[in-house]
Amino acid sequence: MRIHQNEETLPIRDRYRNAQVFQTSQNSNQRITRISKLVGESRSITNPMHVRIDPSEQYQSLLGFGGAFTEAGAHVLSQISAEKRNMIIDRYFASDSGINYRLCRVHMNSCDFSLGNYSCDDSAGDTELQHFQIARDRKHLIPWIKAAMAVAGGPIDLLVSPWSPPAWMKTNGTMNHGGSLLPEYRDTWARFFMKFIREYEKEGIPIWGVSVQNEPLATQTWDSCIYSAEAEADFIANHLGPLLQKEGLGDKKILIWDHNRDLLYDRAKRTLSNPEAAKYIWGIGFHWYSGAQFVNVEKTYREFPSKKLIFTEGCIENGVKLGQWDRGEIYAHNIMGDLNSGTVGWIDWNMVLDHHGGPNHAGNFCDAPVIVNTDTGEVFFQSSYYYMGHFSKFIERGARRIGCLMDGAYLELTAFLNPNGVIVVVALNRTGEERQFTLEILGERFTVLSPGHSIQTILLD
Repeated sequence: MRIHQNEETLPIRDRYRNAQVFQTSQNSNQRITRISKLVGESRSITNPMHVRIDPSEQYQSLLGFGGAFTEAGAHVLSQISAEKRNMIIDRYFASDSGINYRLCRVHMNSCDFSLGNYSCDDSAGDTELQHFQIARDRKHLIPWIKAAMAVAGGPIDLLVSPWSPPAWMKTNGTMNHGGSLLPEYRDTWARFFMKFIREYEKEGIPIWGVSVQNEPLATQTWDSCIYSAEAEADFIANHLGPLLQKEGLGDKKILIWDHNRDLLYDRAKRTLSNPEAAKYIWGIGFHWYSGAQFVNVEKTYREFPSKKLIFTEGCIENGVKLGQWDRGEIYAHNIMGDLNSGTVGWIDWNMVLDHHGGPNHAGNFCDAPVIVNTDTGEVFFQSSYYYMGHFSKFIERGARRIGCLMDGAYLELTAFLNPNGVIVVVALNRTGEERQFTLEILGERFTVLSPGHSIQTILLD
């Protein structure tokens, strides 16, 4: 049995006799729809697949799924009726009528998906942070988070990530175009994190963790800041980590990297080589913009088993394409690849954008699972919303990834054992052909027909 370090195995049922199938497919109206039969009409299927599920082979424990609260998304939601706004929030955060988001991200200071550059303290030289405030967040962003928590019925694990310190703390004197943190402001910047956490918690919003810097090797035309591995480790070891401990915030998780898969292993190895930093580091965040290098995710998972892996950002760039089905398939392929490589949580980028793919103060327009036409008030749910839901709605917090072996290459699968004993299998068919597969578990067999360009969640109990 494979066990993630310091985790107990989940109990397994003696038998699994029943199966429920939920399906989303391109050539139907099915959208996370429960279907009545495992297999449609009897037909001849070329190259049927066999899948063996082994619940005794247990891997990492799941933390959850979700998306990012951005100023752009909050602004878009403020432009539509309360009825539609509440509907979108419900569709994301409700466990019954929604897709059960429980792990989310928020930017500290501005990001490109803000209405412009801003920080919580733009008073140059204010090393005591006497002018620190979150008034801008209180306008739309914090009310959105509170509404989401109300629908979820409790706290949402919230990861705080900065895109840039205030301009006055940086070598280049601007929040944009890279630059780096001036050494004399390291302590001040660490206190900035502490004050942000406390101000949000005064609002009734618990903070789960922080990442040191979004994309620390990217010099962008928007909010950005460069950290080498050594600089990131030093900031954690000598400033952020000790301060959070001293201030009673040692339970806040610290994530490093928060950039692409291509350099994930190398960056983790270099940063964690500093033992004073390593003792404060809970995990490693990563993005997808360099490609699907899942081998780097798995290598990091295996070589640093005490550190957790979270996918912290991904989106499809170059604006909105309504109804383009492969959006969802791209999401599911990445989610499966990351989960099967040891990832414990998966956070999408913007949950909501307008019909241009913004607002974005740098013109970096992107797609999102929910698009709102702010001229007409129409709301569009993209395929990516439903494909995300096939994971987030059914795989519960604390679920363990389990063994899943298949004898063909036409489908992509992952399997989890929920704490209540139910097994969740997600099957992705990115081909245009129907594919039949048989699930075998503890001597029981269930045969499923997968339509072309579809995703299915099978619950076994």
